[in-house]
Amino acid sequence: MMKGEDSEEVEIDLGDPDDNGEEPQTLWKVPVPLDEEENIHTTSQVEISDTKPLINARDPRGINDCLKVAFEDVIAEPVSVRSGDRVWIWSNALFEVSRIWIYRIVTVLLAIPMSVISGLLFATLSCLHIWMVSPGIKYILIGTCWLQNLWDILLDVIVRPFFTSTGRCCGSFSIHLAKE
Repeated sequence: MMKGEDSEEVEIDLGDPDDNGEEPQTLWKVPVPLDEEENIHTTSQVEISDTKPLINARDPRGINDCLKVAFEDVIAEPVSVRSGDRVWIWSNALFEVSRIWIYRIVTVLLAIPMSVISGLLFATLSCLHIWMVSPGIKYILIGTCWLQNLWDILLDVIVRPFFTSTGRCCGSFSIHLAKE
């Protein structure tokens, strides 16, 4: 089945509510996704891959929930002051279209370079952590093993007996509160 074949379309009516039988204007048509398109990347090798693109769940952890902005969240007219119905409908439609298309244009220009830069950055940091930071910490822990043993001995010989005896001395105190 070809993409777009037998797909339903959503139409947005921009006509006046008082139009008499005229064909309503349609600002744009949005094709509804098909079930077959959701399973494009489902071969046996791709299912076990960590790099499989998340087509439907692009923000599964809800990191960008603050960016769910609708026209009503940005522009709202109170009951006392209102523009014409056509102005409101066209403003809503232009807001949505410009928001979507400008986002798409900017992502085309910036998404791939930012992905490459982020990949290089995370790969470099991972390499440094795996090959330098972790072994360095292990070297320090191995080299200071005698210092850890000395610290344990000092705690066992000096600090623990002091706090144990202080706790036993102070443990016999009791406080009674009485109302007069």
